[in-house]
This record gives sequence, structure tokens and C-alpha cells, in this order.
Amino acid sequence: MAIVPHQSGDLLYLIDESIETPHAFTSRLGGVSQGIYASLNLGVNRGDDPAAVSENYDRITSIFGIRKEDLVFTRQVHGDTVRLVGAEDRQGDIFAPTPHEADGLVTAARDLPLMVFTADCIPILLWDQRTGAVGAVHAGWRSTVLDIVGKAVSRLVADCGSHPQDIRAAIGPGIGRCCFETGPEVSEAAMALLGYEAEACVIECGHGKRMVDLKEVNRRLLLRAGLFSDRISVSDICTMCNRETFWSHRATAGHRGSQAALILCSPNLGGGNTK
Repeated sequence: MAIVPHQSGDLLYLIDESIETPHAFTSRLGGVSQGIYASLNLGVNRGDDPAAVSENYDRITSIFGIRKEDLVFTRQVHGDTVRLVGAEDRQGDIFAPTPHEADGLVTAARDLPLMVFTADCIPILLWDQRTGAVGAVHAGWRSTVLDIVGKAVSRLVADCGSHPQDIRAAIGPGIGRCCFETGPEVSEAAMALLGYEAEACVIECGHGKRMVDLKEVNRRLLLRAGLFSDRISVSDICTMCNRETFWSHRATAGHRGSQAALILCSPNLGGGNTK
């Protein structure tokens, strides 16, 4: 299975063909925002026209038959906190302050949609095909080297009754190794976490700089967490290389909107083939 594009009118988004519950990795195409936010900006606090942002949300949520008021957000801080959430955590007003800091969300609550935001950081969606429990993870480099994705799997196991071998993971569009030039602090943190495995994720490029493959780091962390390799899909899209289609923080020097990854907990879809 693969992560593939889908289109609804002008709105472009991606899905993982192996995940059967409603989900999406959005692009920047198909919304109504203008200027530096054109066009499908889902960032609620970046200075965009609130009416345009609200319409953008209506466009993406209508595809999945959900309401924007029912989404669960988190205040992302590039840490490793993963919250177990329930119906009481529904956002309501999308512009209201989000009370909790976390970079990952998990739930087994029926019909609860989770959403995380990115613009070069790596979005990861998790789905337990046996129980229907789901997770959504925002993995920038700091969260990645703190193994936030492994902690999200652990929360699904501990709090939602999941088994790692039943979980499918989709690593969505994010900055690729082709563009993620860093100082030594990133690669050294990856090496401290993965040991010799990190060698496959890092390329030396001279002058103290290195190119780091955050998607591959997270894939290896998912394997360490107990997922089967054939149940991990990885998008080959680099957001910086494809800045006309996806939001890239680096390419825009921070003058941008945000895309999102969302997934809906649908327990009635669980119990599928686990082979």
C-alpha cells in the first residue's frame, strides 16, 4: 500500500491506502485564503483572515462528514508529550485557546477526529486495525529524537488496548533529507537514540553540516516500538522541494500557513485482517 493523492474539487489531500478509517494529510491547495496564506491554510493563529480559515476547515471536514467543532487539537511545543483524549476534548470554537500542550494525541473514543499541524515537521498517523484506536503525531526534530512516535505507540498499548502488530502507521509529507541541513546537534541526538542505525539516516555534507532523514528516523523508531515493516507507509514528498503544493517553514522563512494531518477513530471499522 502507498500514500496517494486524492482530490475533491480543487482541494488536494493524501491518504494511506492501508488505513481504512477516515484520514488525510492536507496540502496547501483548495482553500480560499489569500496572500502568503493561499490557499488551504489551516493554521488558526498565523494571522490569516478568520473567515477564510473557517471556510478552509469546512471544506476539509465536509469530505469526511465531520464538523470542525468536533476536532481535537493540541498546543504543539516540540516536546514528547502524548495525550489520551476523549469527547470532552473537542475543540468547539477552532479559534479558542487550546488548553493542553502536547505533540501527540491518541484516542479510542468513537467518532473523535484528531488533528496535528505541520509545515516541514513530520506528520504521523496511527491506526489500530483491530480496535479502531488512532493516534496523530507532530514530529519535528526535537520531538523525533525524544521518540515521540514510540511514546504514542506505548499510549495506544497502555490506554487503548492496542497491540503493536495490529497498528498501521503513515508517515506523511515533511521535509526530506534532501533539504534538511542541520548542525551536529540533530544528527548527534539521532545517533544517541538509534546508535549505529542512525548512520542510514545521516549524510555528512562538510563544514560541520549534515543532512538528516527525519522520516527514516521515525520509521526505525516505529519498528523498535513493535510495528511490522509492511505496516508502515512513508510519503516520499519533501515539503520544501514541493513548496507550491505543501507548506514549508524553511522555504517561506516562516511566512506561511499550515497543513494538517487528521484521523477519525471509527471502532466499527476495527477487526480487519491483521495479516
